[in-house]
Amino acid sequence: MCSVQQRLLYQDEQLSITVVMASAAPVVTLTGEIDATNSPALAGVLASCRQNTGGNAVVRPDPCPYVDVDTGALTFIDVSGLRVLVMPALPAGQRWIRLHNVTPAQRRLLRMMGWYYQPTVHAPL
Repeated sequence: MCSVQQRLLYQDEQLSITVVMASAAPVVTLTGEIDATNSPALAGVLASCRQNTGGNAVVRPDPCPYVDVDTGALTFIDVSGLRVLVMPALPAGQRWIRLHNVTPAQRRLLRMMGWYYQPTVHAPL
């Protein structure tokens, strides 16, 4: 029987970021609040998960084409956090974050920003 281990990659007073390394891609779970104080850390953790640069990320033998991000446990996210997750500066084909469990409030924010159809929003994990 294979056990799946969840690892804590980042934690501050507002946000906890954990990862489970799945066979296809890392599954990152965000819990709490994202704002300008911790969105740079979120960006770094997600990049580390994708690039396998070591540090707090689980090392994989090959680079990940995408990272699955579960946002269902977020209670707050501001524009700085949305920019990290949506990557609006990149063309759609180059975005490597796939969002899961997006809440109705998060969908509303994405629509207000004009980014609802730009990120890849997937079914619950």
